[in-house]
Amino acid sequence: MVSSDRPVKIVVLGDGMVGKTCLLMTYTSGHYPSEYVPTVFENYLGSVKVDGKALAFELWDTAGQEEYSHLRPLSYPNTDVIILCFSIVRLSSLENAEKKWCREISQSEHLRGKPIILVGTMSDLREEVTKVNASSVITYEKAKGFAKRIGAVEYLECSALRSSGVNEVFNKALQYSLTRRSEKKSQSSRSHCTVL
Repeated sequence: MVSSDRPVKIVVLGDGMVGKTCLLMTYTSGHYPSEYVPTVFENYLGSVKVDGKALAFELWDTAGQEEYSHLRPLSYPNTDVIILCFSIVRLSSLENAEKKWCREISQSEHLRGKPIILVGTMSDLREEVTKVNASSVITYEKAKGFAKRIGAVEYLECSALRSSGVNEVFNKALQYSLTRRSEKKSQSSRSHCTVL
C-alpha cells in the first residue's frame, strides 16, 4: 500500500569522493557525470509507481568533506532511509563508515534507528585495482560482514559508471521505507484502543 503522506526521504552519506553524487546523478538522469564537483548538499525530487500509485521521494546528497560537517545535519530531519556509501577500492572510506558516519548517525536524533543500506561504490574498479594494490580493495565478504556488524539492513554494490546495481540501491531504499511506514501505521492503529 502506498502512503499519501510526505515524500519518502533518502539521505546519502559517506566520505567525499566515494561516488555519492555520481550514484545519484546516474539514477536520476540516467547519465554518468562527466566531471567531479564537490557537493555542499543537493536534493532531487522524483516519483515511482508502486501498486499502480505514484510514490513521491526525495534524494538528499550530502557533502562528505569535513569542512561541511556543520551543514550536513540540515538535511537530516524526516529521513526515512540512510544510504551509507564507501568506495570498494578505498579502505579508509570503509573505516570511516564506522568511525565517522555510524557515530554521526547514532548521535543524530533524526537518523538514529533509521534503516541503513551500506553501499560499496565503484565496483567496476575492483579487478583493476586488485592487480595493482590488492590490500586496498574491500572484498564483498568483508563488506557484508561489516554491514552486519553496524546493523545495516542490506549491503549492495554498484558502479555508477556502468549503471550496474544503481537502480537496485534506490529500489531497496524505497522498499525499506514503505515497509517501515506500513509497520508504523500498524503499530499506531493497534495502540488506539477504546475500553468500553
